[in-house]
Amino acid sequence: MQLLYNIAAIIIVILIIPMFMVRSVREKGFVERIRQSLGFFPEHALDKVEKKDCIWVHAASVGEIVATSPLIKEFRKEFPKSPILVSVVTTSGYEMANRIIKDADAIIYFPLDLPWLAGHVLRRIRPRVFLPVETELWPNFLRTARKIHVPVMMVNGRISDKSVKQYKHLHSLLRNMIGTVKLFAMQSPIDAEYIMRLGAPQELVTVTGNTKFDQTYTDVSPEEKQKIIEEMGLSKNDGIFLAGSTHRGEEEAVLQAFKAVRETHPHARLVIAPRELLRTMEVVHLCRKAGFSVTTRTKLQNEAPQDEDIVILDTIGELGKVYSIGDVVFVGGSLVPHGGHNILEPAAHGKAIIVGSHMFNFKDTYALFKNRDACLTVKNGEELAKQVTRLFDEPEHRHRMEEETRAIVRENKGASRKSAILLHQMLESYESSPENRHHVRSTQKITNFQTYFIDLVHSKEVDGLFPHLIMGILYIFSLIYGLLVNIKLAGYKYGIFQKQKLDCFVISLGNVTVGGTGKTPTAQRLARDIRDMGYRVVILNRGYRAKWHGEVGIVSDGKRLHMDAAEAGDEAYMLAKHLPEVPVLIGAERAKTGRYAMEHFGAEVAILDDGYQHWQLERDLDILLVDAVNVFGNGYILPRGTLREPISHISRADICLMTKVDQAAAGSCDYIRETVHRYNPEARIVESIHQPRCFIPLTEWYVNIASQGIDIAQMRGKRIMAVSAIGNPASFEQTLSDLGAVIIESLRYPDHHDYAMSEMTDIFQQAENAGAEAIVITEKDAVKIPADVAREKWSIPIYVICVEVNFQKGSEGLADLLKKRLAERLGH
Repeated sequence: MQLLYNIAAIIIVILIIPMFMVRSVREKGFVERIRQSLGFFPEHALDKVEKKDCIWVHAASVGEIVATSPLIKEFRKEFPKSPILVSVVTTSGYEMANRIIKDADAIIYFPLDLPWLAGHVLRRIRPRVFLPVETELWPNFLRTARKIHVPVMMVNGRISDKSVKQYKHLHSLLRNMIGTVKLFAMQSPIDAEYIMRLGAPQELVTVTGNTKFDQTYTDVSPEEKQKIIEEMGLSKNDGIFLAGSTHRGEEEAVLQAFKAVRETHPHARLVIAPRELLRTMEVVHLCRKAGFSVTTRTKLQNEAPQDEDIVILDTIGELGKVYSIGDVVFVGGSLVPHGGHNILEPAAHGKAIIVGSHMFNFKDTYALFKNRDACLTVKNGEELAKQVTRLFDEPEHRHRMEEETRAIVRENKGASRKSAILLHQMLESYESSPENRHHVRSTQKITNFQTYFIDLVHSKEVDGLFPHLIMGILYIFSLIYGLLVNIKLAGYKYGIFQKQKLDCFVISLGNVTVGGTGKTPTAQRLARDIRDMGYRVVILNRGYRAKWHGEVGIVSDGKRLHMDAAEAGDEAYMLAKHLPEVPVLIGAERAKTGRYAMEHFGAEVAILDDGYQHWQLERDLDILLVDAVNVFGNGYILPRGTLREPISHISRADICLMTKVDQAAAGSCDYIRETVHRYNPEARIVESIHQPRCFIPLTEWYVNIASQGIDIAQMRGKRIMAVSAIGNPASFEQTLSDLGAVIIESLRYPDHHDYAMSEMTDIFQQAENAGAEAIVITEKDAVKIPADVAREKWSIPIYVICVEVNFQKGSEGLADLLKKRLAERLGH
């Protein structure tokens, strides 16, 4: 069932792309909605919530945001130290959330529930708990929540008759979704009965009431009410009829009722708020056709009011407050079989309310008001005209309804507070249980988009129709990508695109595959060797994942660090930590950072870290790294494989450096040699190994540059836990085993994973339970671990393994070539 759902979801997205294109032109903010729905969030949008154990509340649109507003206030009181994230689906919901929810730390669009995408965003944020408002259940998202042990609690739960019938067709998909939710806080006994009918265990279902009774954002003072009336040009009136959230087919009935009211109240005015703002001009034409003068709210914001008969409310998020000016209110979506809209917003203002007979989406709230004569029901335009006229003509009857409405609202407040208390109790119970107290979130238990993709393209998960379909699509994109790469490279080769040149010796160091080949330690070794030859050398890094943005960033001037790991990016920071007297600079354009290095540091040699594809800059020496453990990826170009460019582009390399040859499988090195010679007979081939230099305690690693640490022999025979978030964790673990360490547990996280404090606490707890004597991480992991971890005192020490590259076979040729080329260019 999950497979069918995923195929259907992808097909639907593809089919509605044309509609998305139209809406992106017509609707303000729609492009940003799609960007975020695809997982591309604005810079720093998630800084306050990402991996900070936030409370994630999801509300689809305006109605759910209204219900969410009082919940957020209560969650803030109950969890003052927990950041709060609110997500929405619609642009109107997004605008409404930003307007009325002031206690949220971040407000975003919810990701599309596509395979991998929804899970990728969930793993990135890693909330403490996920709270869908009403019935926002998404299979892929909840599937990931189960895998990574994020508890889910439904708040202000509501199930319509129609939804019950539709959900039953989901079978196993429904069971999985319902089984993910730890607690169901439902609006009414009817909703509770329906959710149990769908499979929710009775002991997990409770009735809290409707949180919309608690909302206060629509509170309007007498002065504010008068201001709204004046701004909308409604000052001269003998009664205001307000029709909210109307649908196509209802405005005609509303206009018929207004015409009847005008017979006895000639100065009565009408406000219509169409549910869909795109229908504004359609409703304007209907009003004019009926013989009334009409204007819109947005038009009145730019010109003086003209006392028109009708005002169309064509703004987002104002209806809740504008309900306050109505004397009689009709709530739409109910004369047509849409299911109605929530009557609690006008009820909060104590209004006399009229609805149509189709209120099945709000059955319980509707029944509550109807049974106490606080709400009138009509079947058609004639009955609507009759009831509206009666309420205008009989103010005492209208006032009785208004009093009863206010009484119902007063009696039903408190659902938000109940929900906050239930959430606290649920989290205490969940987090204190043995299976969750000692749970470690490792990629042995979870996969995200990145790790799933890597397994998929390496043919580790190709069973079934769906993966094969994805692989076929990716292959087509690979052909396109490969063509574009070749065109771009040809442009530089034949002078169509201009290359830039530096007045220093430029060495490019890189690879043709995605993932770790050992560029960072190789760049360190190369820089040290050139420095020791007497040349002034700098390293130019692009600053991958750096928070710093600008043309030239100085990570290190060779004497001290000027940026931390977050600012510089982990690769540049690690380079700077181990290279005294070698400045490290970051910037997207290496020509600019190179010129800066020459002007300010007197650079004679510039090493382009990960620069094999940086064709914009001429280089004197190209060194290509090939991982002897993971040879040329899987032979396919991105996105079908892990090749950045075709293998034939080995032809550009002056030197091919095989890394980790001591860990290579039999025949791998011979295969690499044959492949290199096939495309580049002139290239020199050099072998290297990654040799551990020392183990540095994390506390010492954080404060010292080029620390010596402890001898590697001291780890022999120790029971250790290996923790890593790198491209090739097997190589790291093999290195530890070769040193004689006893690995009792290995935890693997996605490459470039940022560790949360809660994760580190879990790791230490599991290491203690397993009887580990030490935890060992890589330098790449060290820069991703919170500084607070180093400052805390733990029962088990954590060490950072520092490795260095040692050139093996072919090293003499490399040294000779390097000295010769440097002397020819620089004259030393």
